[in-house]
Amino acid sequence: MTAQDSKLGDTDDKIFVGKGDEQAWLTLALANRHGLVTGATGTGKTVTLQVMAEGFARAGVPVFAADIKGDLSGISEVGEAKDFIVKRATEMGLTFQPDQFSTVFWDVFGEQGHPVRATVTEMGPLLLARMLDLNDVQEGVLNVAFRVADDAGLTLIDMKDLRALLDAIVPDAGKKGADAEESPLADIKKAAQGFGNVTKATVGTIQRQLLVLENQGATKFFGEPALSLKDFMKTDRDGRGMVNILVADKLLQSPRLYATFLLWMLSELFEELPEAGDLPKPKLVFFFDEAHLLFNDAPKALLDKIEQVVRLIRSKGVGVYFVTQNPIDVPDRVLGQLGNRVQHALRAFTPRDQKAVAAAAQTFRPNPKLDTAKVIMELGKGEALVSFLEGNGTPAMVERVMVRPPSARIGPITPDERKAIMDASPVKGKYDTAVDAESAYEMIQKRIAGMAATADAPAGGESGGLLGQIGSIVGTIFGTNVKRGRLSTGQVIARDVTRSVTNQVIGGLAANVGKSIGGQLGGSIGRTLVRGALGGLLRR
Repeated sequence: MTAQDSKLGDTDDKIFVGKGDEQAWLTLALANRHGLVTGATGTGKTVTLQVMAEGFARAGVPVFAADIKGDLSGISEVGEAKDFIVKRATEMGLTFQPDQFSTVFWDVFGEQGHPVRATVTEMGPLLLARMLDLNDVQEGVLNVAFRVADDAGLTLIDMKDLRALLDAIVPDAGKKGADAEESPLADIKKAAQGFGNVTKATVGTIQRQLLVLENQGATKFFGEPALSLKDFMKTDRDGRGMVNILVADKLLQSPRLYATFLLWMLSELFEELPEAGDLPKPKLVFFFDEAHLLFNDAPKALLDKIEQVVRLIRSKGVGVYFVTQNPIDVPDRVLGQLGNRVQHALRAFTPRDQKAVAAAAQTFRPNPKLDTAKVIMELGKGEALVSFLEGNGTPAMVERVMVRPPSARIGPITPDERKAIMDASPVKGKYDTAVDAESAYEMIQKRIAGMAATADAPAGGESGGLLGQIGSIVGTIFGTNVKRGRLSTGQVIARDVTRSVTNQVIGGLAANVGKSIGGQLGGSIGRTLVRGALGGLLRR
């Protein structure tokens, strides 16, 4: 089947992206080899992203994309047969047919989409240190804090848990020796000092960085119910992939929070998904807009892990597409993993721009008919140089094409349209109400108030009530009440049980019941939660 034979242009195994002297097809079986969409502002990157997202959705592949300007939200509404759209479609041999796609909106701040949350434990010290812009010494103290929390059974869910823990590991300024044992947190402080010199000054610096992060809105991101990535990987009743859009206009004002959040999502996908090998089509396609923010000032250790995740997540059936202005924004070792390329126009006004043009031209397989470097600067709006992987996994020769018009609306939707979509969302109500379960903050406050004996060993043989007994039984069966090491099969099951319970316990009732679950069952299981692939890889 060719583009001329189909009203929509796509086939069962390919996505029609554009047409020039040759037709540009993205093969679904090779779409998990990742890709790169680049070009200067206003050259058509967002439209290209929408065309690719529509193609994946039609093929039954769920899509996740960050929407920086709000323009991508139009994919949820029926397209309009405007003159320029119909003309472009006709020139390509297409019959323009308006369409729309099932969409779920997400928003870290919970304002224009469903809230997205993660626990501090799941984020882990490596990514959190990146988010806080900590130096090596400060990152070391943060790792000490997480280790102490593991050993003491202090579940880290939200920001106040982390603050309470950091306060708890600060050494006492005055008394030492036997007198220091009178502190209700003496064992925590002693354990922290056992891993290295934890100073008040270093902890104070971390606390100030936390304040900066809180001022950027991170308080809303850390908490429960935590996001289940399975909710990203769904199809609608027609078998089309759901399009998940992260509303990122406000989030982008906090670049580190934005970049680290998306990196956390990638690491969680890497951790949770099983090996899949070569599939006829991806399980999920992930578009990472403003990708340069991920690599700016990233330390070598983090770049190593980014490269490792990008390389290995392909075998999990996930395709990652970086969207940025210049190819030189992406490190060479990551760039080498991106087989499918779409290059919009670049302008060479400065030496750096000229370097970017030369670098972009060199990344394509040469075409004798094109002077690639020259064409990059001549491309009009909607035009692109394209090179997708062919059947044997090698890049096709670069071609100059006009990108096909999207079938859905081009441009943002209205607030009323967004509200209607959210009201009909398949995850409506699941994440909308935050749950404040008993965790490290509450546990530490009890100890300070002299309630530790009551909390840890209830009188009357009740063992903490029914939930306390369940927590003890589960901890014994699954081994979650021991120090963290390599997760057994039982511990992995325990982690999944915890997430399942948390995600179901929502609303007003959950605010009360969650306290018991967090304090007893959550306290024993929570410290065995895997903190994401990047942190996990460091421990392997």
